[in-house]
Amino acid sequence: MKTKASIGVQSPQIYLPRPGIDLKKWAVVACDQYTAQPEYWEKVAQFVGEAPSTLKLIFPEVYLNAPDAPQRIAAIQATMRAYLAENILQPYEGMIYVERSADGKTRHGLMLSLDLERYDYRRGTTSLIRPTEGTIIERIAPRVQIRQNAVLELPHILVLIDDPHQTVIEPITEQKGELKKLYETELMFGGGFLQGYALNPTLEEQVFRALEALAQPEGFASRYGLDAETPVLLFAVGDGNHSLATAKAVWEQLKPQAGEDHPARYALVEIENVHDAGIVFEPIHRLLFGVKRELTQALQESFGETIRIHSVPSQAEMVNRVREGQSGRQSFGMIFGGESPTFAVAEVSKPTSNLAVGTLQAFLDRFLDQSGAESIDYIHGEEALVQLSSLPGRVGFYLPAMSKHALFETVIRDGVLPRKTFSMGEAHEKRYYMEARRILP
Repeated sequence: MKTKASIGVQSPQIYLPRPGIDLKKWAVVACDQYTAQPEYWEKVAQFVGEAPSTLKLIFPEVYLNAPDAPQRIAAIQATMRAYLAENILQPYEGMIYVERSADGKTRHGLMLSLDLERYDYRRGTTSLIRPTEGTIIERIAPRVQIRQNAVLELPHILVLIDDPHQTVIEPITEQKGELKKLYETELMFGGGFLQGYALNPTLEEQVFRALEALAQPEGFASRYGLDAETPVLLFAVGDGNHSLATAKAVWEQLKPQAGEDHPARYALVEIENVHDAGIVFEPIHRLLFGVKRELTQALQESFGETIRIHSVPSQAEMVNRVREGQSGRQSFGMIFGGESPTFAVAEVSKPTSNLAVGTLQAFLDRFLDQSGAESIDYIHGEEALVQLSSLPGRVGFYLPAMSKHALFETVIRDGVLPRKTFSMGEAHEKRYYMEARRILP
């Protein structure tokens, strides 16, 4: 396993399912999706049945608070050991080039390991590897319980690079026809199609050199018009920040006894170029459960004369008005649950954040602290939000998307975005688990 300490990158040993495994049943979507839709995960379990599957190696977060959570964790860790002992998972050395096609778009990525010593999720960090959104610290603890004593990690982490001249991943795409194919499969429930290819040593060296070039301080400063002393941001976590933060927390626990060369020092991720045409930023919407106070009144009290709330006749009208926006104003939609759900659009003329999601989230945090609602969830997808918001006692908030091209400069200049600001695609477009990596000897 070759390591480039200067850029925090390692060419990993990856475990893949042995030939003959039904890969459509093997690969399941990221565990942090469909968290308000247990019926989705029940459907996955029925489809997988007794077949080998990553479903049995991950903890769908819809069950995090279930009373049988400790038993689930024990079963996951036992299945990891069994899959290794029975050679269901077999080792492969080196980086893997990945293509994922869904909904008419294709994303191109590269599987490698990142050094957790070069990553920091604390607010204000200037580390080489940084989160793009605020980390919810209380979400780490239950995930640590899952990762502790786990022999394997299975990543759904997507890490972005800002490579406008396409020097890292795109040259591999051009040579795909010459590479050995390691796997290909259709993904369940409309997830599209997935392929993986082995990189030869020459291409790996090319990747290392291209990443080193992106990390040169002079070029980095010039790219964004910054002072030459500005710390370099090479890798920005696009999806799965809490998974990477969990890996960091477990590594910090292990480090005093394990030493610097322990495999848990690294985390397996997929890197993608933010300029890839297949990458689309989707908003992450909000959903309140058990609303106890009148929401419109609470918004008026909080924002005063700076907010206007308009009733609209339909979902389509709400979506159009939020997407079009108003000059100088931030907009978000609202869905009020009941026998006949109703829609509205709020416009804020003096926002408290650069993004509508930040302005709204600050209000929601106060609203929840004041016991205005029982709980909040973060929802991927317009239709899922509307469906889940339609029940009595619920209010959904529909948010606009941010531009992916503004991501790196915003994080560099302003720090992390408000938590759960964007998603790289809808829920079914999220990363599906295929590869694993050993994190305990």
